[in-house]
Amino acid sequence: MFRTFYPDEYVVSAYVIDFEKLYKRGIRGLIFDIDNTLVPHGALADRRAVRLFEELRRMGYDTCLISNNQEPRVRPFAEAVQSKYVYNAHKPSTKNYRKAMELMGTDEKTTVFIGDQLFTDVWGAKRSGIRSILVKPIYPKEEIQIVLKRYLEKIVLYFYKRSCK
Repeated sequence: MFRTFYPDEYVVSAYVIDFEKLYKRGIRGLIFDIDNTLVPHGALADRRAVRLFEELRRMGYDTCLISNNQEPRVRPFAEAVQSKYVYNAHKPSTKNYRKAMELMGTDEKTTVFIGDQLFTDVWGAKRSGIRSILVKPIYPKEEIQIVLKRYLEKIVLYFYKRSCK
């Protein structure tokens, strides 16, 4: 029942993912959510994010940010980390996951999505046939509609963690 929302992997942070291992497995494109995945909600790109994207480019990755936010939020962040981007993505709609792959020149087998929400990020990636990595949200204080989704996510994550044992 809940498997529809299970990520392929669940880690504490986008900054601890073994990107070298993914590259050896043939992954060439990385799609990232921004808010609470790379930085706290609404924050500018910080040094850690900029360094991560520099390292990913050095390794040979192409990247694309997809966000449900509008362009004034997404474009400056994308410019700071030098990444392609899609704004107003309507996640979990598959349309813009596919657009991100098109921008990077990758496909479902060579792309991984990294985000912090099950019902938008992970579900959209899963529906698009893309491997997904769920990260714990960076900052716990969120808008009320996200807080409500987080309660439901806890239920799904409970069953996900049990299935991994």
